[in-house]
Amino acid sequence: MMFHVKHLGVILNTTCDFLIIGSGIAGLSFALRAAQLGSVIVITKKNEIDSATNLAQGGIAAVMSQDDSKQNHAQDTLVSGAGLCNKEVVRLVVDKGPDRVVDLMAMGVDFVKNNKDSSGLDLGQEGGHSKRRVAHAHDFTGKEIERILLKKVKGTASIQVLENHRAIDLILTNGKMENAEREKRCCAGAYVLNEKGEVEVYRAKVTTLCTGGTGKVYLYTTNPDIATGDGLAMAFRAGAIMANMEFVQFHPTCLYHPRAKNFLISEAVRGEGGVLVDKNGRSFMEKYDSRKDLATRDAVARAIDSEMKERGVDCVFLDITHKDKEFVKERFPTIYKRCMGYGIDITRELIPVVPAAHYMCGGVETDIWGRTSIDGLLALGETACTGLHGANRLASNSLLEAVVFAERAYEYCADQWGTISSKAFPEVQPWKVGDAQTLSEEILIHHNWDLIRRIMWNYVGIVRTVKRLRLARKHVKALFQEVEQHYKDYFVTQDMIELRNIALVSLLIIESALSRKESRGLHYLADYPESQENLAKNTRFKKKSGEWPGEVEFL
Repeated sequence: MMFHVKHLGVILNTTCDFLIIGSGIAGLSFALRAAQLGSVIVITKKNEIDSATNLAQGGIAAVMSQDDSKQNHAQDTLVSGAGLCNKEVVRLVVDKGPDRVVDLMAMGVDFVKNNKDSSGLDLGQEGGHSKRRVAHAHDFTGKEIERILLKKVKGTASIQVLENHRAIDLILTNGKMENAEREKRCCAGAYVLNEKGEVEVYRAKVTTLCTGGTGKVYLYTTNPDIATGDGLAMAFRAGAIMANMEFVQFHPTCLYHPRAKNFLISEAVRGEGGVLVDKNGRSFMEKYDSRKDLATRDAVARAIDSEMKERGVDCVFLDITHKDKEFVKERFPTIYKRCMGYGIDITRELIPVVPAAHYMCGGVETDIWGRTSIDGLLALGETACTGLHGANRLASNSLLEAVVFAERAYEYCADQWGTISSKAFPEVQPWKVGDAQTLSEEILIHHNWDLIRRIMWNYVGIVRTVKRLRLARKHVKALFQEVEQHYKDYFVTQDMIELRNIALVSLLIIESALSRKESRGLHYLADYPESQENLAKNTRFKKKSGEWPGEVEFL
C-alpha cells in the first residue's frame, strides 16, 4: 500500500510487542495488563484529556449490592438490546463486572461511598436499569478513571505513550488461517503520521484498536472531536468483518445552548428524579413509554424527537428543580457548574436539552477474547462489536465492557504468549512519494466534512426512511469518491485522515441501515415500524473483494 508524505521520515525499525491505537479506558486498561508480557506502545491522536472516557459522566454498571443480582443486570441488558445481544457475552460481562470495579478501586479510583448500601458505594440508577447499580464519581466518573489509568501507565517503564500521532492504516501480511471465519492475512502493525507530518512504520506482534466511536460523523454529538471512527475505517479497509453499524445511539439529553459544545446532561439526572418537560413544564414521557423518564435511551430519544417535531420547537427541557438544592449541587457538581457558566441554575431553572449522536453499538466484530477476524488484530471498547449491546446499549455498560474485555484480551495474549512472542517482524516496503502535491486549500476538507455531517444528521438520524437513506447513500458515495481522490493526489495530513475515515464510516452506517428492513432498538425505520422475528440477527459485512474501497459484501 502506498501513502504520500510531505516529509519523507520513514522509520522502519520501530517495533514492539503490543501496539495499542487509542488511549481511553479500554486502551489504557489493556496497556497496563499487556505490559506484564512485553513492550507496549500506545499511540493516540489526542492530548491526555480528549477522550469519550474522560467525558463519561454517569458511571460504570455492575452488581455490587445485595439488593441486586447478576440475573437482573443481564435481563436489563437483554431487554435494552432488543433481541440482538449475545447471551454468552452478556453473562460473561455481567459476571466479571464486579471484579473489574474492585480492580479500579484498588488502583485508586475514588467512587462515591455510601455506608447505607451493602456495597459501601453510592450506587446510582439510570434509564433501563431495574436496580441501583451504577458506581460513580459524582458526575465525572470517566475523568476520574482516566486520571488513575494515566497515572499508572506513566509509571510503567515498559509502556510508551505517543501523543498527537494518527494511525493511517494497518500493516497486513500473509499468514495462516485459524478457522473459516478468520482471514488468511495477519495484522503486523500500522502506518502512523507523527506530529511533524512524517509517516512512521510501527510493527507489532499484537495490534489493538481502541479508537473510540463515530460521533463526529453527525452534526450534533456528545463526543469529543477525536471521535471520527478511525479504528472502524482502518479495520474495514483491511478486510475485517464488521457488524451492526446501523445502531447509532443518540443520547437523549445534550445541553442545548449556542455556546455549549458536546456537553451531555447525564442520564443519572433522570435516575435521581429529573423529569422531561415541555417549555410550560408539562411532562410528556408517559405518552410514549410506561417506564416514563427511566425508559431506555432509544425510547427517550425518539420521544424527544417526536415532541420537537410535533410542536415545532428546537429543544425540550429537563426539570430537577423539585430536588433539594444541596443534593443536586453535590450529586452533579460538573453539570451544575457548567450550566451556571451559561447562566442556567439547574436547581431553579429548566435545563434545555436535545438528542445528540453519542455511541456506536456496532463496530469491528470480535469474539469473547476481543479478537477480530484478522489474525494479530484485537478491538476493544466502542470500536468493537462484542455482542454485549445488541441493538441498543444499556446506560453505563460501556465502561464496564471496556474493562472486562481489556482483561479478556490480556488473558488470551498471556495464554498464547509463547506463540505470539515467537512471531517474526515482517519486512515493510519503502515509501514512495509519487506525484503527490501539497493541499493548499483546506476548504476542500472542511467543506466536505460539513456536508457529510449535515447529510448524516438530516437523513440518517433518530427516525429514518428508505427514501432519505437512499438519498444519503447517493450523496455520501459521491463525496467519498471525491475524498479518496484527494487522498491519492495530495500529501496526507491529519485532517485528510479524519475526513477519509468519516466519509467511509458514514457510508457503512448508511449501507447497514438500508439492509435492515425493520425497526429494532436504535434503528427506527418509518417504512417498517415493527420488529420482525425472522430479522433478529446481526448485520455482518466486510469489504467486497476487488471493488472500490466503499463497496460492502453482506455475510
